[in-house]
Amino acid sequence: MKAIYRTIAAALCLAGLGAIATTAAAQEWSPSKPVRIIVPIVGSTNDALARLVAEKLSGAIGQSVYVENKPGAGGNIGADMVAKSPPDGHTLLVGYNGPLAINQTLFDKMPFDPVKDLTPITLAVTSPQYLVVNNDLPVKTVGELVAMAKADPSKLSYASVSVGSASHLTMEMFKSAAKINITHVPYRGAAPALTDLLAGNVQTAFLVPGNVQQYVKQGRLRILAVSGDKRFASMPDVPTMIESGYPNFIATSWIGFLAPAGTPKNIVDRYNKEIVHILNMPDVKQKLRDMEFDVVASTPVQFSKWIGTEIPRWGKVIKDTGTKAE
Repeated sequence: MKAIYRTIAAALCLAGLGAIATTAAAQEWSPSKPVRIIVPIVGSTNDALARLVAEKLSGAIGQSVYVENKPGAGGNIGADMVAKSPPDGHTLLVGYNGPLAINQTLFDKMPFDPVKDLTPITLAVTSPQYLVVNNDLPVKTVGELVAMAKADPSKLSYASVSVGSASHLTMEMFKSAAKINITHVPYRGAAPALTDLLAGNVQTAFLVPGNVQQYVKQGRLRILAVSGDKRFASMPDVPTMIESGYPNFIATSWIGFLAPAGTPKNIVDRYNKEIVHILNMPDVKQKLRDMEFDVVASTPVQFSKWIGTEIPRWGKVIKDTGTKAE
């Protein structure tokens, strides 16, 4: 009898496990229509990352995934569009420092709250920036750039990919630390900023490596320094800003995926699983490394904590430099 009971108990246990597995499988969410990924900037590494992920995400979730650029107001327009979208898993945001951390302090009034109105999925990548100058500018070091700015305060201007971007605030950090004046010229994305930088209409900028590498190789831009705490392995001769005489000067750009607030956990978990898997695919990881990105591929909770620490960190930079939205 005992043997019979053990057999029945084992069968019931297996049946129970099977039911749990079936229920879990049934609960794994899938989209019912095409998914759009909003990029709140044009022609940037944000766009490149979004399209890299979208291509593979489509196959993973069984629906078309398309990228839509909605630039403006330092990323606020596109981010606000996602914040106000239905939380049904069919609209995602590729967010970055600007609309998710910097703009909270930079703008007097925000159309959305990045903490309350968006749900983090994963912090995808991080990267320091290059301080670059047009190759025709006769400077080869940070010190020479500072000397030129001090000699003629009205001579130099710098490009940023948008108001409130890391490229904007990092240069303002530099101006404050070096006690120099360089006129800010904001653009709506990296492409127009680079166009004017290459043409010499502006002379310098802080930009992520993926946006400038090809022009450095072509001899059209020159790198003076990197804003991280160590030199890039691919550019071992380029010093850090710290080595260039600015202690504690570290400014990191980052990009992540988010959904509207109120998006159910099973939807967030599905996207986290798929996007993290995509980011860790060897071919994707190599492409991101080629752009000098460090792949993070975090959990939603880790990304939420990251945003929570970045808002006051960039807020201090804004207050210390007296920067305002233009």
